[in-house]
Amino acid sequence: MHSPASSALPQPFSSSCSPLLWERSDGVVSYPDALSHMEERVAAIRCQAAPELVWLTAHAPLYTAGTSARPEDLFNPHGYPTYRAGRGGQWTYHGPGQRVGYVMLDLTKPHGEVPARDVRAFVKGLENWIIRTLARLEVKAFLREGRVGVWCHDPRTGQEAKIAALGVRLSRWVSWHGIALNISPDLQDFSGIVPCGLRDYGVTSLERFHPGISMAETDAALQASWPEIFGYAPAPEPTGLQPSKD
Repeated sequence: MHSPASSALPQPFSSSCSPLLWERSDGVVSYPDALSHMEERVAAIRCQAAPELVWLTAHAPLYTAGTSARPEDLFNPHGYPTYRAGRGGQWTYHGPGQRVGYVMLDLTKPHGEVPARDVRAFVKGLENWIIRTLARLEVKAFLREGRVGVWCHDPRTGQEAKIAALGVRLSRWVSWHGIALNISPDLQDFSGIVPCGLRDYGVTSLERFHPGISMAETDAALQASWPEIFGYAPAPEPTGLQPSKD
């Protein structure tokens, strides 16, 4: 794993910059590098030295523990790396074929249908963003009371299964972490944990609905759906964290 280059770190921006930037990292980025990158960006957003950011990325296989994670819910037969994420929630898997969306917003300000300083509305906004994205891809998704994440009926089993997870953290009202949408991951890797503490439900992916769907197609749907919820379209980020070489 390499450390992010200095050009990938937040740089001062003038007030004329777009209020929100959109960054995409191809390949995989190491999780420690991602945490460092987010932490520095959040600090810059908080002191108005950088615009808000939506960062789409991916990681090599690993498990992250939220603040409510229980040790007995981790099995990890392949010995994948595990990390304390500092976000809310329980155990989550990340791996190739999953699009991770890190959302760094200043929640002291309103964003579309999300009022200022309303954490529940922000989480609801993220959920609706995923649902709208999946609708663009002709997948009917929904929420279930008492279950974290976004759900759909798996086309192979007919059973309700999770297709996306959420976990957020706030630092002085600036958000980080975000969503994880299953596009074409190895679903067997989810058996190394009890995903989000829910033992009675499975996981599914977009590939089961649309074999061969690409990350680029999903990214385009995510970007197109964003302003429907959060009120304005993001601009491309001029620099970003590069993928790991290993």
